[in-house]
Amino acid sequence: MPVYSMTGYASAQHGASATGAETDARAPQSRRLGLEIRSVNSRFLDLSFRLPDELRAMEPALRSLLTARLKRGKVEVRAALENEDSNTLQDPPARLLQRLNSLQDSVKSWLPNAAPLSVADALRLCANAHSGNEDWSEAVPALAEEVLTALMSAREREGKRLAAMLLDRVKQLRALAQQAVPMVPLLVEQQRLRFMERWKEAMALTDGATLPEAARDRALTEATAFAIRIDVAEEITRLDSHLDEIERLLKKGGEVGKRLDFLIQELHREANTLGSKSAALDLTRISVDMKVLIEQMREQVQNIE
Repeated sequence: MPVYSMTGYASAQHGASATGAETDARAPQSRRLGLEIRSVNSRFLDLSFRLPDELRAMEPALRSLLTARLKRGKVEVRAALENEDSNTLQDPPARLLQRLNSLQDSVKSWLPNAAPLSVADALRLCANAHSGNEDWSEAVPALAEEVLTALMSAREREGKRLAAMLLDRVKQLRALAQQAVPMVPLLVEQQRLRFMERWKEAMALTDGATLPEAARDRALTEATAFAIRIDVAEEITRLDSHLDEIERLLKKGGEVGKRLDFLIQELHREANTLGSKSAALDLTRISVDMKVLIEQMREQVQNIE
């Protein structure tokens, strides 16, 4: 399965689809339907609809369509109805104008201070009354399916790019971990030599006398504690395990965003521990470089479904 991003955008108009299909014969011909869907990242699936009054009844069907194919993301659906020729105004029927005038007189009889209807108000009300009989029950779901398919394609393309970037960061993290592995034995050996020098200095101060047992035990304890403190083998092993799981999830695809987010947190924890155990500037640099890469991964994982 592909990896999907939660970021995407798609739009279409009825009769002007991306495939160039002709206008559906079942569609209303007097007005044009435009639909767009945009999505950004979110922890859960958050749907919002901005529909004209004539399409409010279609919201449950649109919601059902989206929830069947989208799992996460903040998704906004916008629809608009426009005349085929926006510069053309139809003459309002005299019957409707008479009805508006009668309603206005009735309202003013109760509310004498109410503002009178303007020409724009009358034209808008007549246009709404004229278009209220149009049936969009078939056109809206068909167009929504088309736009949703385009959105999924856009999210898939973005998800593919994100997966490639994450795999590249995984490769860089593995390289840094391999740099850290041989440093630890070298540091332990260097510290052992320092302890030996201190031991010899202590022996010289005693003029050849036997060094007290307590001093010898203390030196051995310090050497052992140092070796334990700087040993990052366990952190490197866990880090490699997390990187293996990230690669597996990216190749598997599907709904992997939340699991990837958890693994990124674990990677950050191991890099922090490695830095806290650092006994050399080179190990500190490796830890810092790891944190930079992991932070870059964290920002991108937030966009994966």
